[in-house]
Amino acid sequence: MDAKLDTELNAKSDAKSRATHIKLVAFDIDGVMTDGGLHYTDDGGELKTFNVQDGLGLKFMQRAGFELAIVTGRTSGVVAARAADLGITHVFQGVADKRVAVSALLEKLGLEWPECAFMGDDAIDLPAMSKCGLAIAPANARPIVKQHAHLITDASGGQGAVREAIEFILAAQDKLDAAFAPYLMPQ
Repeated sequence: MDAKLDTELNAKSDAKSRATHIKLVAFDIDGVMTDGGLHYTDDGGELKTFNVQDGLGLKFMQRAGFELAIVTGRTSGVVAARAADLGITHVFQGVADKRVAVSALLEKLGLEWPECAFMGDDAIDLPAMSKCGLAIAPANARPIVKQHAHLITDASGGQGAVREAIEFILAAQDKLDAAFAPYLMPQ
């Protein structure tokens, strides 16, 4: 086996091991749940595009008993609306230090850093990613973020990266089949 493939397999094995302990998953928005583009209307309104498959994956996690959080540096009514649509109650917007926000949430939930996954794509996400049990980066993340990630998805933000990360965690905890079971039941 060549050295690069061996390194990739070891990284996936480490990420899978880390994923078995996760109880809280926190996500950045721009570049993770969206493609990172910011679209403004003439009246100053903001538009974002979210991936519907990511949304169903988030529902899978909720049904499996995971806590979910959104932690973003920007403030947007669109994010609040998407979080409400998905039933995500832990929403932190306008956050300058994501590590502080996640730390406070962990304390509130009675969890520890190794039980937290954080998915981010840029430098502002690194403080939280460096502390969490499972650091996840989408394919479009900045190189420095990828260097500090335990798992890098094949998909980019807004293109199914969140769903890919979710299915990875669910599979690591043997909960993925249960997530799909209601859709595979004979009628």
